Amino acid sequence: MASDLANRSDARSLTARFAAACTEITYQSIPKRTRDWARLILLDTLGVMLSASRPVFPGVQKLSRFVRAEREDGPCLVVGTDLHTSAANAALMNGWLGYALDNESHHGPAVVHAAAAVLPAALAVAQQEGSDGASFLAAFILGIDVDCRAALAIGPNDLYARGIHPTSVAGAFGAAAAAGLLLKLDARQMENAFGLAANQAGGLLAWASDQTEESRPFNPALAARGGVTAARLASLGFGGPRSIFDREAKYNAFRAWSLDGAGSPDRLLEGFGERFHIEEMIIKKHASCSFTHPAVDGLLSIMVEEGVSAEEITGMVVRYPRSGAHMIDNNELRSHRIQYILPLAATRGRVEFEDVIFDRSSEPEIRRLAAAIQFIHDEELDRFYPERYTTVITVSTRNRGSFTRRVEWARGCPENPMSREEIMEKYRHMAGQRVDARRGERILSLIEEVDQPGRLAELCRELSVH
Repeated sequence: MASDLANRSDARSLTARFAAACTEITYQSIPKRTRDWARLILLDTLGVMLSASRPVFPGVQKLSRFVRAEREDGPCLVVGTDLHTSAANAALMNGWLGYALDNESHHGPAVVHAAAAVLPAALAVAQQEGSDGASFLAAFILGIDVDCRAALAIGPNDLYARGIHPTSVAGAFGAAAAAGLLLKLDARQMENAFGLAANQAGGLLAWASDQTEESRPFNPALAARGGVTAARLASLGFGGPRSIFDREAKYNAFRAWSLDGAGSPDRLLEGFGERFHIEEMIIKKHASCSFTHPAVDGLLSIMVEEGVSAEEITGMVVRYPRSGAHMIDNNELRSHRIQYILPLAATRGRVEFEDVIFDRSSEPEIRRLAAAIQFIHDEELDRFYPERYTTVITVSTRNRGSFTRRVEWARGCPENPMSREEIMEKYRHMAGQRVDARRGERILSLIEEVDQPGRLAELCRELSVH
């Protein structure tokens, strides 16, 4: 087992043990339940990427021009387009697509959109290397695990406090691990890959002022490309910082990013090879920041169960954990602004990214409801954060008093999971915005069989849209 290797006393350092453990992960060593869940995360992510690839979004047009201008021919597809390019460029654009709609899965406690960074890296290298589907699925699972472990070890709240995006920093390590497994790196090379990934890792939260929403998904795009580059260079013997996760190293990841300079390095190997963080991923129902989801769920629950229409609502009071409230309280980005997302949900019955990126705030009902929201940074709820985003919403009506919902876990969390049918419904809705029903079902069936011989290559052909 990988966990046995992780604890071997002859391993030189924590980074060395972590790197060695990563190289020992195989398709066979991963439990069947984990592989089954990973296929659903893969389905959800590819559905979102297909929807995001629509030329209606200006960012897609610009990135496509960028990739074509690079003139790098290669075997690696950009999902939902006719582009084929190098592994690094495919990882970059697919990474952008993965987070473009803010509707992909994420890990709650680690506060990372791991699949958006890891899947593009794994897909690009698998195509470049001609890897089989079983190896690809194992790399996808490992990469998400490493992504989450790196974020938990460094401290996602610490990264946010420094103005740095955990999805981008931790994603670089996850992408490097996924790419490294497919490239069959040995332990020493994987250690170098982690160091080289750290050299490239970054990604500021400054995108919060970019109302085009184009620089926000650029962060996992950079992580995906950086991870691919790190692993490829390591496979060629390129040197890198060897002890990036060791406190004894003068310049380590924790000194760079953890507020106390120490972090929680033990999180890297805790239950490694036995507990896979992909099983804890949250599938999103709404195309907005995950911090807004409990409030949206609570609002829609009140409207459906109590028969409340948007026109009847006279006020909304929302209580949210103080530590995360700044991310959604009158944020410049509509996707992260509770005062925009709740009126959108009330008037539309759901949150679609088209209604986020194309501003609807001039609509009279959206404007009226936005002005009726009181958002409270609640210190009492802070004790649960970031493990969960407990939210209390009270909706006042014109003639029937008020209704309150306390939402501990948004729909899609492991503690409040979406059913398989709900996940399939979301996939069909998202993929159907880019491909016809026949192709959508073909992609679905190929994902379910992706670990079978020949299926990955077929899947990649179906994901290429002309």
